Amino acid sequence: MADNLTLLQKADVAIADVSSGGGVLSTEQSKSFMRKLIDQPTMIKAARVVGMNSPTRQINKIGFGSRILKPGVSATALSQSDRSKPTFTKVDLTAKEVKAEVRIPYDVMEDTIERAQAANNEASNTGPGGLRQTILDLIAERAALDLEELALLGDTGSGDAYLALMNGYIKLADTNGNINDAASAPISKTVFKNAKKALPTKYIRDLNAMKHYVSHNQETDYRDTLADRGTAMGDSYIQGYNPVMAYGSPVMPVALMPNAKGLFTNPLNLIFGVWRQISLEFDKSITEGVYIIVLSARIAVEIEEAEAIVETKNLA
Repeated sequence: MADNLTLLQKADVAIADVSSGGGVLSTEQSKSFMRKLIDQPTMIKAARVVGMNSPTRQINKIGFGSRILKPGVSATALSQSDRSKPTFTKVDLTAKEVKAEVRIPYDVMEDTIERAQAANNEASNTGPGGLRQTILDLIAERAALDLEELALLGDTGSGDAYLALMNGYIKLADTNGNINDAASAPISKTVFKNAKKALPTKYIRDLNAMKHYVSHNQETDYRDTLADRGTAMGDSYIQGYNPVMAYGSPVMPVALMPNAKGLFTNPLNLIFGVWRQISLEFDKSITEGVYIIVLSARIAVEIEEAEAIVETKNLA
């Protein structure tokens, strides 16, 4: 059996392999890590993910807000008052830094290395694809949930320092979007009908692309109301896994959505920006006997068209 010094030296090598040069991840590592972050949650997975090459980015928009066609007269140009010009707007993304610090005691690392030595017919977890990948996967899995929490529940007026970093989708929709007040009514088809009617008609083009985002509890309750029907379709809402529909759009449960809230929009209207320079650094404290891994990144959250989202509030 290897002595503790040998195990710790091997652990040093394994931990060092987590990072390329001890800082900013390489382009491939960054892309891989971003994919893991994005694939974990519900909303970010479907949102429009924008890679940022700097801490700030401007997304320019162009469009026509009203009718451009006018009656035509042969060989006659339209008058100046009848001519149309597009509207130019922009969305500004400003990335805020988030950071995680993970500490792994020496004895935990020793046990990990030792088990890898003793295991038969298993790949070692000390190589480039072993321990490094395990640590990256675990950090990405937890960080993904935390990032969705910030993207959804962020509020600069919050007493929670983390959530106060930026305004999330709910706060942005509450400030500039359309409001569907459920007035303490329980979840029902009427709530979804009113959410749909609160959205300007010009944004309802592809209902299947629109999503009703609610909490898991609210999705379960709505599924239960549909299951009350004594038909094969009613049974399928209890026994099946397919999403339930409401007026042509899927009802999607979100782990961190408050029970009293809901959002109705095309998920591509939700912007999630990530500055690609994700940093993963390592160190160790010999006095505490721990390895230290620090993850830092900068992210931004915005809604591209505030008029194209409906916030449902005051659900029972």
